[in-house]
Amino acid sequence: MVWYAILPIVGWFVSGVTKYTINTLRYGRSAAKQRVGNGGFPSTHSTVVATPLAYIGFVEGVNTPIFSLGLALLMITVIDATGIRRALGEHAKRLNKLSQGEEQKALRESQGHTYFEVAGGIVLGTCIGAVFAALS
Repeated sequence: MVWYAILPIVGWFVSGVTKYTINTLRYGRSAAKQRVGNGGFPSTHSTVVATPLAYIGFVEGVNTPIFSLGLALLMITVIDATGIRRALGEHAKRLNKLSQGEEQKALRESQGHTYFEVAGGIVLGTCIGAVFAALS
């Protein structure tokens, strides 16, 4: 069976459940609900891209045009998560500090990822892709 169309969704779901479980164990259930979204371990964006990329690598090989394209997309995702989105989170922290005492909702500070969080997403995505390749 070919899994291409559902693999990003599977990666997103498994990563989200993993992130929620880790946050529940670390911070408790109510805090974990507030931490749903961008940022944290593992990087869901990296998992979503790495899952089909790994599957393609295992099934079709790494010396294919589609694997190369997927690898480029993963690299862009990593750069975005550890650079631009991480800087966005730092800006949110500073803006929240400047606007303390004002009656407005604080900006979400957890936007980007550390390299460890991105690596966790890539490892998780690779494992999911390997499982689905074994099922093929």
